[in-house]
Amino acid sequence: MLSPKLFDHTILKADAAEADVRKICDEAKEYDFMSVCVNSYYTAFVAQQLKDTDVKVCSVIGFPLGQMSTAAKVAETKDVVANGADEVDMVINVAALKDQKYDFVREEIAAVKEACQGRLLKVILETCLLTKEEIVKACELAEAVGADYVKTSTGFSTGGATTQDVALMRATVGDRLGVKASGGIRDTKTAEAMVAAGASRIGASATISILDLK
Repeated sequence: MLSPKLFDHTILKADAAEADVRKICDEAKEYDFMSVCVNSYYTAFVAQQLKDTDVKVCSVIGFPLGQMSTAAKVAETKDVVANGADEVDMVINVAALKDQKYDFVREEIAAVKEACQGRLLKVILETCLLTKEEIVKACELAEAVGADYVKTSTGFSTGGATTQDVALMRATVGDRLGVKASGGIRDTKTAEAMVAAGASRIGASATISILDLK
């Protein structure tokens, strides 16, 4: 049985209107999901909507490409923290990782972690663009600087979460970090498979249907 607290109820599409985001917040409150995950523009709005509840505000950083400067990611992180974010999901610089610029990737994650000011940090790897070796390396870099979770995907690239990638991430970080599966998870069977593979959080926009709540 999947717990509602496994889920970051997510709305990240470019044309998400305020009414759409309010609906997501209402659903999260009604069904007691772990968080509502939004782009930084909506952080303050969601924080207001979720005030006096235990549903967390989750904001994405450097989304969805991760190709912003470190300074831009840090500034965006500071902004969402000031506007009420409880959790931050940052996209790594995939090109830098693939170029084996490991010091850069590690230092960028560390800079965002510092800007989180104690908020929970999830590091989005975009696994569909990485080899198995690169997934392992990215997990190691994230753990080395104190990230709380590694996360599979943005849902905006060439593929989403797979059970194989989730299992590899879990094998790499053990029980020291959380593993968030996101991207393309739209039904109960898929969500259950991700949990069985080692996911401790699920990011989904189809949370209501996954949990068969209506």
